[in-house]
Amino acid sequence: MSSPLSDAQRQAAEAQIRFARDLGIFDFYRRSTDNLSEFAQLQVAAEALPLSREIPVLPQENNIARTAISIVADLPSQPFQGTDKVAALHALQQEIGLCMRCPLALLGRHLVVFADGNPDADLMFVGEGPGADEDVQGLPFVGKAGQLLNNMITAMGTTRHDVYIANIVKCRPPQNRVPEPIEANTCLPFLIRQYDIVQPKIVVALGATAATYLTGMKVSLSSLRGRLHDFRESKLLITYHPAYLLRDPRQKKEAWADLQIAMNFLGLKGAPATS
Repeated sequence: MSSPLSDAQRQAAEAQIRFARDLGIFDFYRRSTDNLSEFAQLQVAAEALPLSREIPVLPQENNIARTAISIVADLPSQPFQGTDKVAALHALQQEIGLCMRCPLALLGRHLVVFADGNPDADLMFVGEGPGADEDVQGLPFVGKAGQLLNNMITAMGTTRHDVYIANIVKCRPPQNRVPEPIEANTCLPFLIRQYDIVQPKIVVALGATAATYLTGMKVSLSSLRGRLHDFRESKLLITYHPAYLLRDPRQKKEAWADLQIAMNFLGLKGAPATS
């Protein structure tokens, strides 16, 4: 006899079925499931979805900026008015749950990577999306790029525990590809709600994907770097993604110059020099 679904599992099941129906899929075919729980049966059914031909056509690249602008502009500014930011973020994480709202849910992701860090942070970092290590551990920036980001944060004169770290998408894209517009724009409202709860003084966009969806402009990174931008109730700084800096260490000097702008804005003096 199958075990009953929990509320979270039932919500995930309903979301997955709605997503399948949006794709035009109404029939689920599966092997014998006599010895499986209801939720395991649903997972077996999900494996049978004909994704290769049913994923909807995605917007062309030249529509990314227009789409990102409309998404950001349509989200009202709702700064958190309560006192318990930890509880508010936890409630948001529970709302996201085992998210089935975009194609990434059915393309091999293991965990939804919500965020990491201090809910009262003045400084927020936003990257592109989880990689393999993040998909396993459920935390953003824990692989090699995360180690470099930790070093950058330390050099700024603060710690990872004092900042807030999130990504444009919360599920790993296959082979770490760039998120498609349908994926990024589906996830963006949750990122903005995280921002509204944390209320950082400055957001640092790491790389071109974060810059595109936070500014709504599909332009070169070099044209956006080197200065502060207005972003909702905060300032926005744009710099290179740590993964890019690992591929081209020559750009670390430029990234450090960007971070110094954030440091000056926040009054950070940087880590003391070591002999």
